[in-house]
Amino acid sequence: METSFFLLFLLSFYSTIHEISTTSTDVITTNQYIIDGETVVSSLGTFEMGFFSPKGSSKRYIGIWYKQILPMQIVVWDTNREKPLTNTSSFILKVTKPGALLTDKNEIIWSTNTSRSVQNPVALLLDSNNLVVKD
Repeated sequence: METSFFLLFLLSFYSTIHEISTTSTDVITTNQYIIDGETVVSSLGTFEMGFFSPKGSSKRYIGIWYKQILPMQIVVWDTNREKPLTNTSSFILKVTKPGALLTDKNEIIWSTNTSRSVQNPVALLLDSNNLVVKD
């Protein structure tokens, strides 16, 4: 009986730790950014956004891909196809007013197509593969 209780406790403890370590967010805010190696995951876990390199390339891009399709990474959208990032030492992706995604060097990678001003922009990755900026 004690062995069963102990095994149940260990299983419960492991699943709690696993859940904590795999929790992710679907937003980037003005105070919360992602660095190279981190990603943003849509709420249902369908899509993931972050930095990536195509196979055989050292250039870095920011894109959205299917999270659950393995072993391939199927990129469905990228922001900087025409201007890949080459300094691989310190990439940061942040959102700023009026709703632009910037690198650590404050280069605009992507911006909304609106003239509307936002006070507290939040970039949200949706399960429809859309990245939207909300106030």
